[in-house]
Amino acid sequence: MFARLLSNFRTTILLSLLLAAVMIYAFGQLAPGGYDLGFWQAAFRWLHVVAGILWIGLLYYFNFVQIRVMPAIPAELKPAIGKHIAPEALFWFRWSALATVLAGLAVMFARGHAYAMEVLSFGLAGGMVEGDQQFALMGIGVWLAIVMFLNVWGIIWPNQKRALGIVPADDDAKAKAARIAMLGSRTNLLLSLPMLTSMAMYQTLFG
Repeated sequence: MFARLLSNFRTTILLSLLLAAVMIYAFGQLAPGGYDLGFWQAAFRWLHVVAGILWIGLLYYFNFVQIRVMPAIPAELKPAIGKHIAPEALFWFRWSALATVLAGLAVMFARGHAYAMEVLSFGLAGGMVEGDQQFALMGIGVWLAIVMFLNVWGIIWPNQKRALGIVPADDDAKAKAARIAMLGSRTNLLLSLPMLTSMAMYQTLFG
């Protein structure tokens, strides 16, 4: 029975979400402030991390695997990638990007508008004073993530739709769109490690 449950993706992910929801509820019960703003900050951070893993994981799949391996795939097999695997991966890729950014902004504003303004202005809101330099480092990560998100929706996805034939385009337009989408994806790959460094280092060192 357990093997049959795990064989179904939807059932598996729904059960995982249910178990996570139970744990989130338990954290709220034990948190010093109960279900206060601090709890919701933690809940948004959970969503931010989950969505971010899916988004960046797919970004790395595209760059570490699909883009590099596609030239070696026999021509008769490539349509299966373009018609079935790539559109599905791009669906989760673009929506997880949106969820990641929205949840991240929710975390930031849950910490207070003053904090959010310091981060978004690289510590310049109200004038740079001693200790504000850390906001500059966090702000770099936030703005890199926003640029990457805009790249997904404004460059990568529109060009992938043409390259994959989701919207009509001739062969020359498809080839050009595929290259633009690839370069957009490589741009996000380039920005991903600085962005993740900002997020991880800030949370560890400054909380």
